[in-house]
Amino acid sequence: MAELTGERVVLRPIEQDDAETLRAIRDTPEVATWWGPPEDDFPFGDEPEAVRLTVLADGVVAGMVQFSEEREPDYPYAEIDIFLAPGHHGRGLGTDAVRTTSRHLLDDRGHHRLVIGVNVDNVVALRCYEKAGFRRVGLLQAAARDYRTGDWGDEYLMERVELPNRR
Repeated sequence: MAELTGERVVLRPIEQDDAETLRAIRDTPEVATWWGPPEDDFPFGDEPEAVRLTVLADGVVAGMVQFSEEREPDYPYAEIDIFLAPGHHGRGLGTDAVRTTSRHLLDDRGHHRLVIGVNVDNVVALRCYEKAGFRRVGLLQAAARDYRTGDWGDEYLMERVELPNRR
């Protein structure tokens, strides 16, 4: 996959040299709270159906964005997720990375519907996704592991829909 260039970030396939930095970012309390502990083979092998890209800000590894695609012709959609190092929060980098990934999925990959599940308490992610054009469309109860409690946590289902004839 080629690089994707946003206004403030560059997204590129993860390279071996990125792995240690991405693991360290994922281990920060601000990220691990929502993502849980990384698997031994992170970022390369734990989700083979996902496309993972390094988020670069001014040439520095700032985080990771991933997407997966449902290619069933009658129910196509793509799902996006992202994390950034806490020092890169609040600068619009996450929003730009999500917008850039969204444009790729909508324009290049032919999707019209993008979805995200986000813990109801993850206000940083909710704000990022809303600024990138996603809206809350529902509440999923006990949808995913809440790493703060070890129990099941609620998530908002967020989506961005762009029908080709309505853009």
